Amino acid sequence: MTALLELHGITKTLKGQRTPRTILDGVDLTVAEGESVAILGRSGSGKSTLLSLIGLFDRPDGGRYLLGGRDITRLPERRAAALRSAEFGFVFQRFFLLGHLTAAQNVAMALVNGQGWLPRRKRRARTMAALDQVGIAHLAKHRPARLSGGEQQRVAVARALVREPRLLLADEPTGALDTETGNLVIEVMRSATERGCGLILVTHDRDHADKMRRVLRLNDGVLAPATATPDQPAGSPEPGATGATPSGAAHSATPAPSGTASFGTVPAPEGAGR
Repeated sequence: MTALLELHGITKTLKGQRTPRTILDGVDLTVAEGESVAILGRSGSGKSTLLSLIGLFDRPDGGRYLLGGRDITRLPERRAAALRSAEFGFVFQRFFLLGHLTAAQNVAMALVNGQGWLPRRKRRARTMAALDQVGIAHLAKHRPARLSGGEQQRVAVARALVREPRLLLADEPTGALDTETGNLVIEVMRSATERGCGLILVTHDRDHADKMRRVLRLNDGVLAPATATPDQPAGSPEPGATGATPSGAAHSATPAPSGTASFGTVPAPEGAGR
């Protein structure tokens, strides 16, 4: 398979403290086209920092980052933002939906802001195809307040996929969902890999991680293959996991922070820098 993403010796240190703390210590990672990779780790292990670097929200202190064979380690911010808009899709634990827009309008915003001008008919066709892909085309005219937490997250996934990204980055996308809904969201994202999209899933949930092609663990700044241990069997949540929601609970619509209407400038992963 063709390498989509390559990280070589990536390092990152937090320097705003009395004693600098190494977050990433020579991280190597290759993700092929159509490959799904899960990254496990305790809270504060640096998972969100790594995802922030991959999503071009931050730069490493050292190492090289190649996307499609092109070195993008030190791109200027303007070019990084353009590349982020063109090549990446993002799904977060919070949905970042605009409450005054319908599900279809929230998804279509990614096309209006992310891919230049498209005729209205094409925008609508791609929007409805994305909503159908995640199984909620029948809710296209509903606003977030009328949707359950799982439905809102599927709108967010459709928004990420409508631009047909090369790489989908998901940071704890099921943390606010019940088990059944979380499983559905994971399957929806996995289906994108069948069309060649790479998927990197950051999660505390070993069950969800085990549905990816590869499972890695970030520990003490080092990324390595994950293995189940006697006190951490496959299928159990990661130590330090937070944000679990009882079965059947719904997550209310979350107002988007300033700037999130433009999906060329999406919010960085929550917890980046930890």
